[in-house]
Amino acid sequence: MNIPKIKGFLPLSMLDWPGKVSSVIFLGGCAFRCPACHNHELVLSPEKFPDQPLDYVVSFLKERAQWIDGITVTGGEPTCHEGLPCLLEKFWDLGLSVKLDTNGSNPGMLDRLLQEDLISAISMDIKAPLDPLLYSKLAGVSVNMGSINKSIEILKKSDIVVFFRTTVIPGLIGEKELKLIKNQLGDVSHYSIQRFRNKDTLDPEFRKIPDLDLGVFDSLQLKFAQPDFDPTPYCMN
Repeated sequence: MNIPKIKGFLPLSMLDWPGKVSSVIFLGGCAFRCPACHNHELVLSPEKFPDQPLDYVVSFLKERAQWIDGITVTGGEPTCHEGLPCLLEKFWDLGLSVKLDTNGSNPGMLDRLLQEDLISAISMDIKAPLDPLLYSKLAGVSVNMGSINKSIEILKKSDIVVFFRTTVIPGLIGEKELKLIKNQLGDVSHYSIQRFRNKDTLDPEFRKIPDLDLGVFDSLQLKFAQPDFDPTPYCMN
């Protein structure tokens, strides 16, 4: 099985895994076309990014494993790669924990990774209340809500650390929508919100939406984030 190509490697991050220091692996490609996405070149044209040699990444991590808590694998959408389990095995062989970032569109892959004990934490983006029209609007494609709901249930039943997170977008996702999302998610340990920024979004029209006011964001964070909030400034998936 082909191991997915690594399209970006960040040796050290204190933002991508709440409460931990991690290295970050970026994979290309995604089935979604989120209009607010900031990583759209990685989604639309991953071939533009040079491959990061796996041997180099593994060697680098092996030498520095004592200085980091684990690996964050993000994108793009990592679960669109059939060979993802093979890649994660390489990191586990180094004795490193793995956190995965996902949009929840591939519950089958999530279930497999959990069954094979290849991840110890997950961040899943919840784009909107679980309504197909609004969800599809913010995903940029027609979304199979059955897959999203199944991913949520799989993660809620798992014994790993799960972070659910939503980007607050003025005029689209606000207090009313966050309240509905929280009700739909039910009892979860970690839910966070992220502040929309209009710089270099996939959809040029979203660059006309004003950045979410910092005071409004702080107020919403106090109301909805629990118990720890993810400081990442915008959605990566």
